[in-house]
Amino acid sequence: MQRVSSAVPARSGRGIGTGLVAAAVVGVASALTTVLVSAFLLSILTRFEPRLELGWPLLLGLALGAGIGIFRRGKNSSRAATLSLGLAAALVWLLLNALDPLELGAAGLHWSLVAAFGSMLLAAQLTRYGLRDIDLSNLRRDRLEVILLRLLRGAGFVFFLTIVIFPFYFMVVSSLKPRALYLQDPTLLSVDFGRGLSELLVGYREVLVRFDFAHYILNSTTVALATVVITLTLAILGAYAVTRLRFPGRGVLSRSILLIYMFPAIVLVVPLYSIFTQVGLRDTLYGLLIVYPATTIPVALYMLRSYFQTLPADLEEAGLIDGCTRAGVIWRITLPLSLPAIASVGLYVFMIAWNEFLFAFMFLDSPELFTLPRGMVNLNSQEVPRQFLMAGAVIVTVPVMVLFFWFERYLVGGLTAGGVKG
Repeated sequence: MQRVSSAVPARSGRGIGTGLVAAAVVGVASALTTVLVSAFLLSILTRFEPRLELGWPLLLGLALGAGIGIFRRGKNSSRAATLSLGLAAALVWLLLNALDPLELGAAGLHWSLVAAFGSMLLAAQLTRYGLRDIDLSNLRRDRLEVILLRLLRGAGFVFFLTIVIFPFYFMVVSSLKPRALYLQDPTLLSVDFGRGLSELLVGYREVLVRFDFAHYILNSTTVALATVVITLTLAILGAYAVTRLRFPGRGVLSRSILLIYMFPAIVLVVPLYSIFTQVGLRDTLYGLLIVYPATTIPVALYMLRSYFQTLPADLEEAGLIDGCTRAGVIWRITLPLSLPAIASVGLYVFMIAWNEFLFAFMFLDSPELFTLPRGMVNLNSQEVPRQFLMAGAVIVTVPVMVLFFWFERYLVGGLTAGGVKG
């Protein structure tokens, strides 16, 4: 009995120590993340380059995590204790660095206060959130795995958010700079809004008017929308045929839909260039309206076929019994039930046609027929300021981004529909 009673406190003490170590690690990760984000945001907002020493933030994050672990009540920490520890960490960071922890200097004291309090309060909240619903006094292996997964998930979220947002932000900021400032410091991430809206948008005005990008937008829109209409029309009929109809070679056709994707586009472009030149389709938009649907129909047909297989055939048979023709069944029953899949396929086809460069570059020679990706080549010259190239890239990117976010729910639903049968 004496052996058992002495072992329990020893194991409990080790459990508390392990829990505090885990809390300290979460605090260090949270403080490191928030301090780096604060330094990046201040470099954008103040036009001053912060000088970041990571020693004190890491030590304060260590103390912050341990403090939150000590003041826990059960499986969670109180919000008041968390905010108090965050405020204390911010004050210590300010006092140890003469009220200028990021060495912003002329940017002003208020920016230093914002950086210190914002970083440490957010770090405290992130630490509290990362340790939620975990009993640190009895930290078993499964709970350690939960903490590790949360740390990895947070690191992955920050990483992917950075690689997705930063290139687009850099593109936008570069397009708003004057030429002299861009040549002086291409990596400057702030925008001088004091120059006025007219001066900020001079790159976009030059690209749209002088380089005729307004006409390229019209050409790209026409080609992309026509490609969507042609692709959806043929893909819907083809997907319905391989799903519902019985005919010789149906199985082979169904399995070989994606066969064209075995051939790289660069292999197809040379014979197509020769054929289109002979039949007079090169340097016309009609040539693109043949090539683009030919490359998008297989994937569109494959996606729609998977979705049509999930629709109950009884509904269509009931429509046929009630006197509908096959076309009437497709129009009145199949298409309304397939709108999410059709919207996602249409968005996919539009993005492919809007961004396609290789065939447009090979087939189009006349500037009045250029699409946006083909027109971007005219901006990639030593005689053209770089901010004009960035403005053109923003013009090419924004419409697709708007469409993607607008139809995102349909895209996800359409792509996942048909993945599970039954």
